[in-house]
Amino acid sequence: MKKQILAAVLAAAMVMAPAAGAFAKSSEAAPDWEEYDALIGQIKTETDFAAREGLMHQAEDILMDTGAIVPIYFYNDVYMQKETVSGIYSNAYGFKYFMFADNGDSDTLRLNLASEPDKLDPALNSSVDGACLVVNSFTGLFAYDEEGNVVPALAQSYESSEDGLTYTFTLLPDLKWSDGTKLDANDFAYAWNRAAAAETGADYFYMFDAIARNDDDTLAVEVSEDGQTLTVTLAAPCAYFLDLCAFPTYYPVKKEAVEGAEGHEDNPGAWALEAGFVSNGAYILDSWKHNESMVYVKNPNWYRADEVKIEKLEFMLSADDTAIFAAYNAGDLDFIDTVPTDEIQNLLDNPEFYIVDQLGTYYVCFNVNSPLFEGKTPEQAAAMRKALSLLIDRDYICENIGQTGQQPASTFIPAGMADGNGGEFRVNDDDYTYPVTYTYNDEEIGGYFDPTYEAYEDNLDQAIELLQEAGYEFDEDGKLSEETPISFNYLTNDTSGHVAIGEALQQDFAAIGIDMTLETTEWNVFLNERKAGNYDIARNGWIADFNDPINMLEMWTTDSGNNDVQFGR
Repeated sequence: MKKQILAAVLAAAMVMAPAAGAFAKSSEAAPDWEEYDALIGQIKTETDFAAREGLMHQAEDILMDTGAIVPIYFYNDVYMQKETVSGIYSNAYGFKYFMFADNGDSDTLRLNLASEPDKLDPALNSSVDGACLVVNSFTGLFAYDEEGNVVPALAQSYESSEDGLTYTFTLLPDLKWSDGTKLDANDFAYAWNRAAAAETGADYFYMFDAIARNDDDTLAVEVSEDGQTLTVTLAAPCAYFLDLCAFPTYYPVKKEAVEGAEGHEDNPGAWALEAGFVSNGAYILDSWKHNESMVYVKNPNWYRADEVKIEKLEFMLSADDTAIFAAYNAGDLDFIDTVPTDEIQNLLDNPEFYIVDQLGTYYVCFNVNSPLFEGKTPEQAAAMRKALSLLIDRDYICENIGQTGQQPASTFIPAGMADGNGGEFRVNDDDYTYPVTYTYNDEEIGGYFDPTYEAYEDNLDQAIELLQEAGYEFDEDGKLSEETPISFNYLTNDTSGHVAIGEALQQDFAAIGIDMTLETTEWNVFLNERKAGNYDIARNGWIADFNDPINMLEMWTTDSGNNDVQFGR
């Protein structure tokens, strides 16, 4: 999922993003995507785990060969919390859980996660800050504990068939929505079918591909007469199905609340645009001053309400790292999810400063339909994108902007991700060897290029050769000629850390005369502009939703709501 990264105190020019539909489409240069779509479908039905791993390597090869996804580094995360605070935990997927927190003598927790959230409907959210709000206000069949394990939540028990195709969940008795009405398996069946339906427009609709379909295209989900049992038939054995049941898109929503909202026919998320909507988690959104603050209060009808000590969560909505850090130091916030980059070195030994591992990749993405590639063949467009990737000094970004041990990335699938076959995906073995092997921290690593500064001169030469293949000419100083310039805009949200990375890229590209202009905009506007394809190049990031490479690969199918690159469109 997308994630705001560490902040930096660097100035940036503020330029408005283009209006929706401002980009003419240039599909001639875009890669043919039918092979990729078919490959993902094959992976989802492959039952031989070794063969499946090989197909996933093939899929990543196709992605990286387009040059449209430019890995920068593998994620970790930082946050600060006061020494009086305990019980907050996070996992490798970016979720933060506040329902079991303790704040000493106070029953209130004051926090900052990000600025105005884009979506709070569990089916429609696709950002990490939104997911953190969802996991604290909704609950699914399963959840993650403080050790990062998937554990039962609203599921009292479950059984799976010997062939792995059928799961039967028995719900806890006497479950309730926040309004006190009954919650049962019918609510899950409704929510899942709603999220999987095309008219809902859920970015994550493809996560329900794991479930078989009935003849009428509804999900193969059956509810017992008493509403206590949910039986699910899968399309193929799915080793990570319980992880899906812990993911927000699989959380229940109340039909009467969703369909009783004014305007829900045109806007499926209309029911969750203001405070007071019905939920089923530890907290209820009690007040929402847009772009300023949110207040969540304890839900007395939550199934573990007697374990919740914090009665109120007060969120400051802001992306201003300096203001957030100042509020924390002034004692006005107990927990913050970002700090200014120029403060990091002073905080490394501070017991209130936390660095946690995450499973994900910060990257740059190209719109394959951008006018930047007009007149180019798909091969030339890919060469252009690969050339720009080779110009990026990832070591500088990690050491001077990140500063918390981020690893420069040369693959999209992050380091440490399992391969679904008992090993680690990003490790060369007898069946697959990455095109390039390089050394990082005295360890040999496989990748698609060498991202380290030591390889810069070679990377620069390769970049120039690739641009020449794409039809660009260079002068005797190694700069683009006036006859074949390259100029484009780089879209990012206005958090200063993202701007700092944009400025670093700007300098790297300028080394050969490329003219890049920064476009910065607010977080929720940025998400929608990128999703609509209203950009040339944009910053991006994906934190895995579960520990399997398919999660990083299926998001790029033509119909995926997370296909910001516009593959196949």
